[in-house]
Amino acid sequence: MDYRIGVIRGDGIGPEIVNEAVKVLDAVSSVYGFGLDYTDIDMGGCSIDKHGIPLTDEAIEAARASDAVLMGSIGGDAKTSPWYRLEPSKRPEAGLLAIRKALNLFANLRPSRLYKELKAACPLSEATAAKGFDIMMVRELTGGLYFGERYTKESDGVKTAVDTLSYSENEIRRAAVKAFEIAKKRDRKVTLVDKANVLDSSRLWRSVTSEVASDYPEVAFDTMLVDNCAMQLVKDPAQFDVILTENMFGDILSDEAAMITGSIGMLPSASLNDTKFGLYEPSGGSAPDIAGQNIANPIATILSAAMMLRFSLDQDKAADAIEQAVERTLSDGIRTGDIMSEGCEKVSTSGMGDAIVQRI
Repeated sequence: MDYRIGVIRGDGIGPEIVNEAVKVLDAVSSVYGFGLDYTDIDMGGCSIDKHGIPLTDEAIEAARASDAVLMGSIGGDAKTSPWYRLEPSKRPEAGLLAIRKALNLFANLRPSRLYKELKAACPLSEATAAKGFDIMMVRELTGGLYFGERYTKESDGVKTAVDTLSYSENEIRRAAVKAFEIAKKRDRKVTLVDKANVLDSSRLWRSVTSEVASDYPEVAFDTMLVDNCAMQLVKDPAQFDVILTENMFGDILSDEAAMITGSIGMLPSASLNDTKFGLYEPSGGSAPDIAGQNIANPIATILSAAMMLRFSLDQDKAADAIEQAVERTLSDGIRTGDIMSEGCEKVSTSGMGDAIVQRI
């Protein structure tokens, strides 16, 4: 079987880290007997340079024609790049917001896994780090406070700002279904994080998600208030499997979960719609200060490619092979500079890609 993969190489270190992910994908597809047909898509700063805007209609259609899209990092140095002298709607990151909207990418997946080989980098206690953790954050991405009506008004010399938090049961249900489907591929536990003791929107989240949970009797389901979850991520992150939450809570908690792994350069992500289609990218930025130096860590992008195989292409064995190859590479002491420690072998971006390919 052949799959059509859109490739957005992006800006800064984007092309370098995407090249290594493609190298790994080619290796694993050869082993497991499926084909990958790549189409390059311009987005972000490179699209501005070529077309004057961060995302063209042609780019959107190319993405729609793909089974999945693999993306590098978008953007540049906000202080020095001419891209940031443009109005906000024409800057690189506007392309990312536009493609999410155009492709209806409503569910954001952010795994946070602490590899035992990197536990020294974990800022938590030694005992907590020793237990390890592997969390999948499922964040609703296109609703809630960030997309509700907003305005600022002045009355009698006093300004008032209003942001509206709104969710429909359909928006909640589709995110919940994604979370439970993902949990079936993991440790079969979903924790809904909300503020149901205060917010009507959170009470609707609990009601709808509980209905969805009844369709998945094989998956354990519980709920947790967001302030308690923030504490529990520091106290005992190993208790979590899949965390499901709304947009703003997910924005905050996913960054907390990323921080406790010790390196954002290790963290993949995905944004999914209501089909198998997804946009897969590293959680980190474009790092323009090190672009072109062949020193960036490509593991987050390589693991994003593994997520693409698992969630969009249903190639679970190939995804497992990549994740196991990454783990063996780390076990063998192979490191890029950002995760380097004493006694390990320091390699370049391409060297890390080669090391992972050798272990597939």
